[in-house]
Amino acid sequence: MLKFFADRGGTFTDIVAVTNNQNIIDRLLKHPERFLIVNLPNQQWIIVYKLLSENPEQYQDAAIQGIRDIIGISQDEAIPTEVIEVVKMGTTVATNALLERKGDRVVLLITKGFKDALRIGYQNRPDIFALHIVLPTMLYEEVIEVDERYDAQGNELTAVNLAQVKQDLQAVYNTGIRSCAIVLMHSDRYPNHEQQVYQIAQEIGFTQISVSHQVSPLMKLVSRGDTTVVDAYLTPILRRYVNQVASQLPGVRLMFMKSDGGLVAAQQFQGKDSILSGPAGGIVGAVQTSKRAGFELVITFDMGGTSTDVAHFKGEYERQLESEIAGARMRVPVLAINTIAAGGGSILFFDGSSYRVGPESAGSNPGPACYRRGGPLAVTDANVMLGKIHPQYFPAVFGIEGNLPLDKEIVTAKFTQLAQDIKTATSNNRTPEQVAAGFIAIAVENMANAIKKISLQRGYDVTQYVLCCFGGAGAQVACLIADTLGMEQIFLHPYAGVLSAYGMGLADIRAIREKGVEQPLTSALIPQLQNLIANLANQAASEISNDENTQQQEIVAKLNLKYEGTNSILTIDFEPDVTAMRASFEAEHKSRYGFIQLEKQLIVESASVELIEKMDTPEEPLVTRTRSLDEKPHVVEQVRMFANEQWHNTPVYRREDLQPEDVIHGPAIIVEKISTIVVEPSWEAKLTERNHLILNRKD
Repeated sequence: MLKFFADRGGTFTDIVAVTNNQNIIDRLLKHPERFLIVNLPNQQWIIVYKLLSENPEQYQDAAIQGIRDIIGISQDEAIPTEVIEVVKMGTTVATNALLERKGDRVVLLITKGFKDALRIGYQNRPDIFALHIVLPTMLYEEVIEVDERYDAQGNELTAVNLAQVKQDLQAVYNTGIRSCAIVLMHSDRYPNHEQQVYQIAQEIGFTQISVSHQVSPLMKLVSRGDTTVVDAYLTPILRRYVNQVASQLPGVRLMFMKSDGGLVAAQQFQGKDSILSGPAGGIVGAVQTSKRAGFELVITFDMGGTSTDVAHFKGEYERQLESEIAGARMRVPVLAINTIAAGGGSILFFDGSSYRVGPESAGSNPGPACYRRGGPLAVTDANVMLGKIHPQYFPAVFGIEGNLPLDKEIVTAKFTQLAQDIKTATSNNRTPEQVAAGFIAIAVENMANAIKKISLQRGYDVTQYVLCCFGGAGAQVACLIADTLGMEQIFLHPYAGVLSAYGMGLADIRAIREKGVEQPLTSALIPQLQNLIANLANQAASEISNDENTQQQEIVAKLNLKYEGTNSILTIDFEPDVTAMRASFEAEHKSRYGFIQLEKQLIVESASVELIEKMDTPEEPLVTRTRSLDEKPHVVEQVRMFANEQWHNTPVYRREDLQPEDVIHGPAIIVEKISTIVVEPSWEAKLTERNHLILNRKD
């Protein structure tokens, strides 16, 4: 049987498969340049495979093509689904649709008098001195004002004008709109009116109906409305993609990664839960592998082809309730991930006076200049120019036919020309490699600043953490990032190049339910909270179906607390003891903001329950040492690498040649089938018995 874990990124799609099929392994072993195969206990193997996300001349969907390549069938053959046990995926389909504003047409139904409430929003001004305010475009196309109203105590002030709603909805339906978002005042507590409008929309024939009391059952009309509109806008796009994948895999258990770090069955995957689907898999992979390696304080650093994602871990996944992505506000639990537009494909510019890196990306088509598709200079090209990437250690999957190695010559030519252009414009006489190093320094500074936002700026001492680097490009700049931040240790898992996909296989099924409370935290409230938590747990359980692949269930109850009169919400564990919960809140508030307000009442803004269903996860094999401690690992060759403003004669090692207790002193390059690891001159690398590579700063 086969288990597939896939992550479709902006540049590469990563596939990790687990199988006990000897025939498949025997066939793939004939292509060691394309597939990484690792022997696991219990007669199982892990297969690691990367392919370009966009390659229209070769295939339509990269994830499905990766499954075909591993099984060994052509595009004309039906996938033998009887040999596939499960497929777990992360996807950027909804994220891309949001970024490009290519979701479905949506009509918003909102209480009469609040037609422009979502457009007005909260009047936030990210750039307080900007004279020209550019508002994000609204995701809805039409607005229907519903003549209805509850007051805050649940008294019906105005009944729904059902006939008018039906007439208005039919008129919109006749224009071709098939998706609607229903957002009525106070419906988080009193949903009856929304349910009536839902029935009418369903009778008319709307195929996507997002109702706010189900999508985001929390106070605040604007945030609840924004979330509901996002769900209505993206779910149809997501549903079409899910159905497309499912049609290729009939009868296969198909699961997707949600933004909160949990898996969900394909038929329950919604637009509001999908924005950080791919990055969430990376966080899960980084955290779980770091914990297996013995690290509890972790900064995750995922540098891919298009973007870089960073996150902070201190014992549990950090989530945020409110987020804004691509101008769309949402109020659903998502992993706290800081994303910046910096990756291997980030385009390098010289604007006549200064260097700039990104935010535009060359993607996978055309990709960086070295991809042989006529692309511009990008961060990957800078590393090629510096001798940190060597074409002979990369698979020959580039060019129009997908069968050529990286092109170093075009990179050298373009950087030589760029150095000349810089000299002409500024009289600054820098060599091509110095120019490339300058661009890398800018990219590193941008990525280090992203880490500072989630660590130093929130009161965490980043020097006490391990830097877990992954993504196809992460290991190329790992040491430079750590140097910038003063970090002492770097962790590189053997599957670091595909850790987002591997994280799909390490994830558990998770269902989160939440409900607004808005009452003072007192001992008298505890029984009410306990009843609410029990009800939320039952709702979450209805989403999860027990099966033989799960091991155990866990329930985690949280409260979102704030000081009365403020809006700064902090999440703490629910306990029946009010004093203990206040102490937990104050400790977190002191750490985050530097002060506490003892005179103020605590307000329970909302409660949430997370039901976690543990799943079987792949084991990690032990690596035994067969060489004596005095015998050094084999050096493949000596290459030239530019670091610290000079060229170094640098040994190249293959990761598979390293054994436990081997220590590699920088400068060095360690190559593997899915990434290249650069050990800068001030660092050294050591392999552990679980094939983990630990980089330590030299004394």
